[in-house]
Amino acid sequence: MVTPRTAWLFLAPALLVLALVAGWPLGRTIFFSLTDARLDALEEWRFAGLSNYAFLLTDPDWWGAVRVTLVFAVVSVSIETMLGLVIALTLNARMRGRGLVRAAMLVPWAIPTVVSAQMWAWMLHDQHGVVNAALMGMGVIAQPLAWTAEPGLALAAVIAVDVWKSTPFMALLMLAALQLVPNELYEAAKVDGLGPVGTFFRITLPLIWPALLVAILFRTMDALRVFDLMYVLTGNSRATASMSVHARQLLVDFQDVGYGSAAATMVALVVALVAVALVTLGRLRLSPAGRA
Repeated sequence: MVTPRTAWLFLAPALLVLALVAGWPLGRTIFFSLTDARLDALEEWRFAGLSNYAFLLTDPDWWGAVRVTLVFAVVSVSIETMLGLVIALTLNARMRGRGLVRAAMLVPWAIPTVVSAQMWAWMLHDQHGVVNAALMGMGVIAQPLAWTAEPGLALAAVIAVDVWKSTPFMALLMLAALQLVPNELYEAAKVDGLGPVGTFFRITLPLIWPALLVAILFRTMDALRVFDLMYVLTGNSRATASMSVHARQLLVDFQDVGYGSAAATMVALVVALVAVALVTLGRLRLSPAGRA
């Protein structure tokens, strides 16, 4: 039997590496967030206390980035969860060519985000993109649309590209969970006269819920710290600037290390709070009171 002390000894090397790889950069970022350091004079900093955070919380550009990030995360993760579940249920059924479909499904997810974003940037180009050409050919639109430049369309375009890329990840995790559900349970449900809808909500969903929660947690954390997809597709546009894009603009474009570090620290804080909230809700759902 493994004691808690032995478990901590086994975890110590991994925790040490994690502290060096993640803890040191985060600690340095928090330190700079309490100063007035600038990129062009990084050593000439002065302690500024919480003034950067106070100014950040009154900055309308920051709250605009928070709004964009939350909308992106909620909409994209919701769509990816529903589509991923449908795809996983389909691939879990016995069908010809299932292995080939599984392999093809992973292609969007396997492509690096920067590469897929640049590919979609050309496809969504207002003058030369195939998306406008196809829609105009079908008579859906009368003239080309600036998908990544028009404020009313840019965020929807970014969400669509993220759904295309990340849905396979959700489907893969859910498919792995579905394959662990015993077939005897489904056979017993048929004997009891339980229909497909009842079988899904009474058997399938409760049994795959832990894996579903993990998939939602991972994707939500990725969506909240999204940077490369938005930056490649739309640059520093305020209509699609996430919290990470805004922090990068403060750090690099404006060279304000102190203020930018405060924004980066707030990104980490928001991601951590959302992760804790999702885990807590998941535990409540899995508790006896939640099942009741």
